[in-house]
Amino acid sequence: MGRLLGGIVFSLGLILVVMAGAELFTGNNLFVMAWADHKVTIGALLLNWSLVYLANFVGAVSTAGIMHLSGALGIGDGAVAETAAAIATAKLELPATQAFVRGVLCNALVCLAIWLSYASHSVSGKILAIVFPISAFVALGFEHSVANMYLIPIGMLNGAAPDITGFIGNLVFVTLGNIVGGSILVAIIYWLIYLRPSPHQDNDT
Repeated sequence: MGRLLGGIVFSLGLILVVMAGAELFTGNNLFVMAWADHKVTIGALLLNWSLVYLANFVGAVSTAGIMHLSGALGIGDGAVAETAAAIATAKLELPATQAFVRGVLCNALVCLAIWLSYASHSVSGKILAIVFPISAFVALGFEHSVANMYLIPIGMLNGAAPDITGFIGNLVFVTLGNIVGGSILVAIIYWLIYLRPSPHQDNDT
């Protein structure tokens, strides 16, 4: 129940991205659909990913620092800080294969949440479409690269053993998994189903 509640709260992040027009690396994996449809070049795609990934990293780490300085993790007689440290330690100890596969599963759900939000033209409908897939990935313990950019540093600032090599390793494997999950399992699959020109269209042209 704690994971489920955490997932519902965590959904706020993607709700703000979708509704406020922010850029999120994992969500932008859907741009592969535009590349497959010859709307953008591979260079433009990789440039977007690189800039957004870097900006997400700076924002996440900065937010971790700000939250630490605020003292907000001291609530509950330090229980929140202990939980943050435990989460970071668990992520740093995650085997590479598990980090990759959990990253695949995570971003499939994240990109599906964004895909579902496009089906609604109301704010409430978009929010509802986002909450369930995001709550599922958090409850199941899947790995999100941008979330880890915050969760691991905030944990290390609150008791988890500093491990920069482990932090980088986690991000590498989770990021690769996120790319596969969002770009292939969602973007390419949906392009093949809905947007790929049919043989009849090719003959007509």
